[in-house]
Amino acid sequence: MTHQLDHEQKKLINRVRRIAGQVDAIERAIQEDSDGAQTMQLIAACKGALDGLMAEIIEDHIRHHMIERQQKSGGVDVAAAEELIDVVKAYLK
Repeated sequence: MTHQLDHEQKKLINRVRRIAGQVDAIERAIQEDSDGAQTMQLIAACKGALDGLMAEIIEDHIRHHMIERQQKSGGVDVAAAEELIDVVKAYLK
């Protein structure tokens, strides 16, 4: 289990680093007085990447707190939790 968590954590860290690279590109575009359309495209891409990261973090949180923990006590509606995950993903796309 620890290996899987380490692997997932590394994937998240890599995503954050890519987003940091996107933010750096936005900063460079602004400093270089780049075309506004290009700068907006960079911002939109960064926003999409952040939304994707947020969706993944929320999904992990729901799975851990609503499903895994509650399954032990028998007090979770897994279908409702899965539906919540789908709604969050759709909203953040």
